[in-house]
This record gives sequence, structure tokens and C-alpha cells, in this order.
Amino acid sequence: MPKITPDMIHPDLRKKAKSVISSQKFSLNQIKILRLLCRLLRGHHSPGMNFKQKYVIRPDGSKLRLCVYAPKKKKENAAGLLWMHGGGYAFGIPEQDGNFIGRFLQENTAVVVAPDYTLSLDKPYPAALEDCYAALLWLKDNGESYGMRSDQIFIGGNSAGGGLTAALSMYARDKGEAAPAFQMPLYPMIDDRLTPSSTDNNAPVWNSSLNEGAWRLYLGGYYGRDDVPHYAAPARAKNYAGLPPACTFVGTIDPFYDETSAFVNTLRETGTPVHFKTFDGCFHAFEEMCKDTNIAKQAISFLMENYRYALNNYFAPQPARRV
Repeated sequence: MPKITPDMIHPDLRKKAKSVISSQKFSLNQIKILRLLCRLLRGHHSPGMNFKQKYVIRPDGSKLRLCVYAPKKKKENAAGLLWMHGGGYAFGIPEQDGNFIGRFLQENTAVVVAPDYTLSLDKPYPAALEDCYAALLWLKDNGESYGMRSDQIFIGGNSAGGGLTAALSMYARDKGEAAPAFQMPLYPMIDDRLTPSSTDNNAPVWNSSLNEGAWRLYLGGYYGRDDVPHYAAPARAKNYAGLPPACTFVGTIDPFYDETSAFVNTLRETGTPVHFKTFDGCFHAFEEMCKDTNIAKQAISFLMENYRYALNNYFAPQPARRV
């Protein structure tokens, strides 16, 4: 991608872009600092929702923290949502996505579960995916106590959370223990290989240098190899059949523009319904970084319109529990 210049950025975003235009290079110390800053948000949530922390015991005996959000007034026969935060797989925390979670709870959503999954600074793939799968099974087993209907489990996330969403949809399909009815992999981080849009990209928020460094951390010993598992980088998958309907959007100067577009096209080729929109001149996570702009509001409106459509149209009965 050619060097991003101010005239390539959407007019609504240019003012913000001046303060975040990416000249930064990947720095392990910077990522560690971001992780520490994110941890300051632990336990913070909107007063307009019920919030509890639950724990799942991992096979090694450690605890996976789940942030469980529910509306103040219990809803019955409503959807459940598993939501995964972004942060390049290396930093981030569930509480950072309170805006997203709050919007979903305003709709016919009984409960949102957001896992505090293992970050790549601590362990590389597959630790994060295994945590998210454990959270999905927890939601399947416990969602009905919050009013969730068993045939309407949704999954979603943005950036790395979008990558985990795409990976989890494949992992759940292949495991056969839980059946998501709808997925929202927003501008997902799903391809460790260079694409035109992820090559020499200096756009704000997330650039080529950060992307390469984040993939090195997440893939560990797999980085640079031809046998990277598709559960780690879903763009490498050969079989997209049997995945749930999807909704996503991406900006045209986002490094993930090409991989998102290719993912959408491949899903459509299998007959999977996909709701997709691109936003000209928009960089990574623009709808969160510049949430008060008209273009950000358009992106959120697109997402929520299709979320409401999914609530009325997408269902998936759960497989019988394996003995």
C-alpha cells in the first residue's frame, strides 16, 4: 500500500489522525506498557448493566477469568453473546469494550461473556483460542440461567478479537460441541502473510510494523513457516463450509482491508450469508478511536442494524452433549 497521506484519510478522521499517525515501530516494551495500562481497567463497567466475574479452571489448574454482563432487567428467550477484545493478541482486557457490550445489551441480548484470554506476551497460540473455546462452552452451559435461548449463541470481536471470532467459528464447527448462530469478526486480524494492504502500511492506530511484531508474538515457533495452523490464522483455511452467517466492516486504509475482503468473499462462495461494508479512508478501529464522528456512527449503525437482523433470523440448535 502506498504511504498514507492526510488526503487519503476520511475528512471526519483527519484531526484525530494527526495525533496518532503511525510512524511508530513495534516495541516489546511498548506492548508491555500497553498491557499494564489495560489492566488498570479491571473490574470497571457501566452502571447500566449487571457485572460479575466468573472463573473457568484450565487443564493446567490455572483460572480463566470471564467478565459476564447482563442487563439490569433480565430478558427471557434472548440471545447470548461471546465477545473477544482486540489488542494484537498481545494486550487488551475485556473491560475495554464496554461501549460495544453496552450496545448489544440494549438489544434482545440476555448475557454477554467476555473472556480475559491468555495474551501472547504470556503464551503464544493456541492458548488464546483454547481460552475462548472454554468460554464458549461456559456460555452454552450457563447462558440459559441468564435467560439465553440455547439456539442463539453469537460470537464476535474486533481486530485480534475478530481473528479469534473467525478461528473460533471454525474450531467450534470442527469440535461439534457448540454451534454459534452468528459471528461478527470486525476488521479481523486473520492473515500472518503479507497482503497489499498490510505491506508498508503506515496508517494510524495499527501499521505494518506493529502487525508483524504482533504476529511474531502470537505464532511463536510457527512464525514464518508454511504450516501455520488455520486456527491461528483463519485466512489460511481451506474449508469455509458450515460456518455461521457473518457481519463485518473495515476501513479501506486498514492493514486488514485485503484479508477481511478475501475472508468475506470466500464465505460468500460457500453460500454463507455475509453482511459487509467498507468505509473509504478509514483506518483501524476508527469507530472506537473517533466515536463521535459521523463516519464512526455510520459504522456502528451498520453493525447494530445487522445485529438486530441476526436476532430475528439466525438460529442454530446446540449439539447434544458428548458423554
